[in-house]
Amino acid sequence: MATGELACTYASLILHDDGIDVIADKISTLVKTANLNIESYWPSLFAKLCQNKNIDDLFMNASVGGSAAVPMAVSASASAAGGAIQAAPETEE
Repeated sequence: MATGELACTYASLILHDDGIDVIADKISTLVKTANLNIESYWPSLFAKLCQNKNIDDLFMNASVGGSAAVPMAVSASASAAGGAIQAAPETEE
């Protein structure tokens, strides 16, 4: 993730959390306050995204579909370690 993208993401989250309108000028101000140099197009892109979307819905749906990778990663690391790390046994319902 690019520095500008990450900086604007955090700035947008801060503004939303404080109940302030997420607009390009305020995003730019927060990024400049953090002494970060980013491309000038990032704040306006994030402001447009936040205008058209409900930010709370973006947070609530951020983890949808991503949970299947965790058990596979545990299984892969257990087999890669030669069985030294074992996955938790599955419980029957």
